[in-house]
Amino acid sequence: MSAPLEPDDRPVEEAAVEAADVTLSASPEPVLPEPVRQRIMVLAAAALPGLPGDEIPVVLRRVARFAPNRRARLGGREIAAQLTADPLFRQRIGARIVTEAGDLGAAVTSGVAPAAADPVEVAALAYLARPEGWRELIDAAGDVVRADADSAALADRIRTAEQRATRADHDRTVARVEADKLRDELARVREELGQLREEARTTAKALREAQAAQKRAADLLATEKGRASRIAQEHEAEVRRMKSRLTDAETAAATGKQAAKDSRAVDDARLWLLLETIGQAATGLRRELALEPSDKLPADFVADAAADRPGAPERSRARAQDTDDPGRLDQLLALPRAHLVVDGYNVTKRGFADMSLEQQRKRLITGLGGIAAQTGDEVTVVFDGAERVHGLPPAPRGVRVLFSRKGMTADELIRQLVRAEPPGRPLVVVSSDREVADGVRRHGAYPMGADSLLRRLARS
Repeated sequence: MSAPLEPDDRPVEEAAVEAADVTLSASPEPVLPEPVRQRIMVLAAAALPGLPGDEIPVVLRRVARFAPNRRARLGGREIAAQLTADPLFRQRIGARIVTEAGDLGAAVTSGVAPAAADPVEVAALAYLARPEGWRELIDAAGDVVRADADSAALADRIRTAEQRATRADHDRTVARVEADKLRDELARVREELGQLREEARTTAKALREAQAAQKRAADLLATEKGRASRIAQEHEAEVRRMKSRLTDAETAAATGKQAAKDSRAVDDARLWLLLETIGQAATGLRRELALEPSDKLPADFVADAAADRPGAPERSRARAQDTDDPGRLDQLLALPRAHLVVDGYNVTKRGFADMSLEQQRKRLITGLGGIAAQTGDEVTVVFDGAERVHGLPPAPRGVRVLFSRKGMTADELIRQLVRAEPPGRPLVVVSSDREVADGVRRHGAYPMGADSLLRRLARS
């Protein structure tokens, strides 16, 4: 294992750097202008990956792996610290940067600053190479930067002044335009003032004439008052005469009033007799024509002509649509003045096949009574008459129960009910028979499957 190097055994390069640092340690690091500092960071960051791995300080090895466009921005603080604290690292990277700078680097190393060179670039190279007089080069660059900053500030002030002058010119132009408008407005106001003065003179003249007319009217009024006073006296005398005549007239009127009352009683008796005669004639005509109030719906006429009904018909309303969805059935049942027609056995044999026919009918009619009560719609259920059972209990309120007559099926009776309805009335037919659905659809009805009604009844 080799012994550590003694002071005399160190490399000449390191000894020279340390000797230079001892010489310069009495002088603090110069305050770099910001452009110079930024340029030093860019140059060092660009040259950092080119150094051998063992010459790169440990804290900068991670920075050396950064992308070129991120190295100076993210690792600038670490690079600046190493350049200040590590003279050997500064000498190594400065030598590389000066070499890459070519003629400019050689000139700065010799302590000469070319007149055409960028002062910021010269100051950055001088800081890294540190030839004799490098502080003066940095100070000169600082003076140039400050001069440039002052020039930029002066140029900015000049631009600001020019902008203010431009705005002032614009404001003056606007002011002139506004002044012209105000002059025009003043001329118009003066013209209107002249018109108003002329109107005032005319009004004053009319007022004087009105005052003169008022005086004449006052004189005439005084004359008329005297005349009216005389007329009033004459009128009072006439009133007294008229009151006397009125008393005589009231006496005569009382006599005439009694006579008129007796005459009106005779006229009332004659009018009552006439109206009574007309009323009896109208009653007789109605009885002769046999006109009675009609309380039947179109389905009732079909029921009387083509079906047997166990109970009295009820009038109600319903709503409908098609498919087997009970929600769609509810939507149709919400239509105004809807009529629900049900193919009875088609529904019961699909939903209550395990029951007797009597129980099937009873269950369906009871459920339809609930729908009629909820919606207030007209409900008609049709059964084939061949299987009719006598003694059927009364139908719920709002439900019409029909049985087809001999020789006619329930399907034919349903089609007659549909054809009897006026066009435009919502009519819903519940049957899973395709022939029935197609037939009623051609006449404007809404066919619905039996399952929709069965689901609706199960939900209730």
